[in-house]
Amino acid sequence: MRKLTLTLLLSSSLYFAQAQTVNPRPLTMDEYKKAQTFTIANLDNDTYVKFENTYVLDRYESRKPYFITGSDGLKKRIDLYKLIAKEGMQEIGLMVFYTNEKGKLYKALVPDFTADAKVWEQYFQDIDNINKVEQNFILKLSYVLSKEVSFQQYKVLNGGKDMKEEAATYGNDICFPGEELVTMANGDKKMLKAVKSGDEVISVDPATKKNMVVKVKELTTHEAKNYAITQLVLVSAQTKNTTAGTQVKLNSKVLQATPNHPMLTKQGNVKIGEVATGQEVLCLNEQTGKYEAFTVLQKTEHAGGVQKVYNIVADGGSTLLMNGVMVMQK
Repeated sequence: MRKLTLTLLLSSSLYFAQAQTVNPRPLTMDEYKKAQTFTIANLDNDTYVKFENTYVLDRYESRKPYFITGSDGLKKRIDLYKLIAKEGMQEIGLMVFYTNEKGKLYKALVPDFTADAKVWEQYFQDIDNINKVEQNFILKLSYVLSKEVSFQQYKVLNGGKDMKEEAATYGNDICFPGEELVTMANGDKKMLKAVKSGDEVISVDPATKKNMVVKVKELTTHEAKNYAITQLVLVSAQTKNTTAGTQVKLNSKVLQATPNHPMLTKQGNVKIGEVATGQEVLCLNEQTGKYEAFTVLQKTEHAGGVQKVYNIVADGGSTLLMNGVMVMQK
């Protein structure tokens, strides 16, 4: 999950930088470190603050803050400021102020895409450190960046290369990596590769959204190959604009499968490799116990490395729950 969210944030950040800068110059490591000392006395009122008559923090697009409530029920605040070098008035980064429910403030500085690799490395190290103490910080940050500027994930991430042709086995196999979690009849989760014939799992009627228990007839296993793997990050974000800012209740899920596996979207059955960002997929909301439409926030596709993949053959139903996401049986 950590690797995935870092990847997700990288693609969003790269696109953000590209979208914002017309004539960029790189953020240096010294500037990166210096900017970490910059503070905003009042995040509600201070929208344009100068530092050493050399740098400016300018409220990003005059946006109000985001208030994001995750599945833990805790509300976080995110404020965005452009970091501008006064000489030439060039945007060289995006400063993120993240305030937790106890008022503790964390800072992250997203470099311009022209920044040196060492600056980017430091940035990812810094946000990873925050993520260790602030659960799902990277996901929340990625959500905000994606919301603001959209993103290009696949081509940016892979330098425009078509990984389908270069890296992985596509073929006709319709399966999941063995570490995906299947919802069992008693509500427990079990790794797919550990499921056995006779196990009882949950199937959901797509029309009524009611559960039914079906029995596993067989767990099919495909030989280890360098399968292509599609990853979806799905979010349920309830937003509300208030005078104080944007209130967000965020719930997320991640699903991996070979690109040929079908899923049920609002547009009908679609192969996961053909699902687009912004489409809606039916998922179980563990907080409410109800099935809700989650939106595809991010989609990546890559060679999964040499591994076995698996599929369940059940004695009834048409769906299964994999990582809390409704997938079609095949």
